[in-house]
Amino acid sequence: MGELTDRVKSAGNKAAGATKEAIGKATDNERLEAEGKLQKAKGTAQDVAGSVKGALGDKI
Repeated sequence: MGELTDRVKSAGNKAAGATKEAIGKATDNERLEAEGKLQKAKGTAQDVAGSVKGALGDKI
């Protein structure tokens, strides 16, 4: 179940991050754009964690 949880959180963070980044670019808000990039990176890390958990059978 850890794999699925990580992948769902990953999708949410990637979507929210992309939205923040786009709004930041559109409004010339560098801080918001940076937050969006950071949140997308967090989502990618969660996706990797989910993949590892899936490969190891949720033993971590």
